[in-house]
Amino acid sequence: MSWSQRHQQALEQRRQNGQYRQRTVCEQADARSLCAAGTDFLNFSANDYLGLSHHPRIINAWQQGAVKYGVGAGGSGHITGFRTPQAELEPQLADWLGYPRALLFISGFAANQAVIMALAGKDDRILADRLSHASLLEAASHSPAALRRFAHNQPAALATRLEGLCSGETLVVTEGIFSMDGDSAPLAALHRLAQQHNAWLLVDDAHGIGVCGEQGRGSCWQQGVRPELQIITFGKAFGVSGAALLCDDSTAEFMLQFARHLIYSTAMPPAQVCALQEALRCVQQGDDLRQRLQENIARFRAGCTGLRWAMMDSGSAIQPLRVGEEGAAVDLAMRLRLQGCWVSAIRPPTVPPGTARLRITLSAAHLPDDIDRLLEVLHATGG
Repeated sequence: MSWSQRHQQALEQRRQNGQYRQRTVCEQADARSLCAAGTDFLNFSANDYLGLSHHPRIINAWQQGAVKYGVGAGGSGHITGFRTPQAELEPQLADWLGYPRALLFISGFAANQAVIMALAGKDDRILADRLSHASLLEAASHSPAALRRFAHNQPAALATRLEGLCSGETLVVTEGIFSMDGDSAPLAALHRLAQQHNAWLLVDDAHGIGVCGEQGRGSCWQQGVRPELQIITFGKAFGVSGAALLCDDSTAEFMLQFARHLIYSTAMPPAQVCALQEALRCVQQGDDLRQRLQENIARFRAGCTGLRWAMMDSGSAIQPLRVGEEGAAVDLAMRLRLQGCWVSAIRPPTVPPGTARLRITLSAAHLPDDIDRLLEVLHATGG
């Protein structure tokens, strides 16, 4: 079978399974609305939880940074790409979250891949929550370490895994708030078990940072936990993009020597880092935005009473409605779009078979009337 034949066979299989992905051109999009093919929609698919992607202070900081530093980094951080803004932001993040060090990465996916691939050796094992993000599970599966999954958010299941023998080191992996279910990990219990077995805990808090905890410090801070490794990303509540690893001094130095994604990638543009510095200030000062987001979450969940689709146990900005089969989820998403509400259908292999869902995401930028309109459409469509 040729390359082209193999590709066509795989594509046709995905079409038949109702799992074919397509991109949509959006002429304009923010946390509250988007425009596609000349039609305006209320946007309930963005991860811009605080509505900061269009904040004038952050936009101005990026513009001023571009004037001063240009629009690109020009090289790896190990060559010429590590500039004054990066050198300022890393300790600012470390101090904010109570760690000795922070290292910037170009994306959350790259950060997760880099950290796990650099740390895990052939005698080690990785114990990952079954619903951890694809970037975590893929990195673990491609590493020399043995990957074992434990039942979602079940400390007892982790405890059983930890009792197994391992000649090397153990890394426990989870998310703070899970990207597809919107529920929170029991971080204190997981960390306690990891410490009892001399294991490290890695928490990807992409969907918690900026949203929960004092000053938006995230899931770990909220639960009184400081895992050995914490990944935060800037493409959600910060409204920009990129990521950072929070860790101790020796781990940071190890990553600077051995994390290939960090060494061999062009560094984050310094103008973007200027925007992130301003975004950090907005997050720290964003108690009113977090309160507004919580009010929107409560309004939505209260209004879902009577819907025939199962709500998931989520107190976060991610509010999935489990539909079941792939085709039904896609059809429901399209019917909502016909009523002016943009909601994404999430299907296998992103979620387990039979659990296709609408992944509704809420923002502080949404008005009460926006939430009410979405509820009106949902009840009219399938209440």
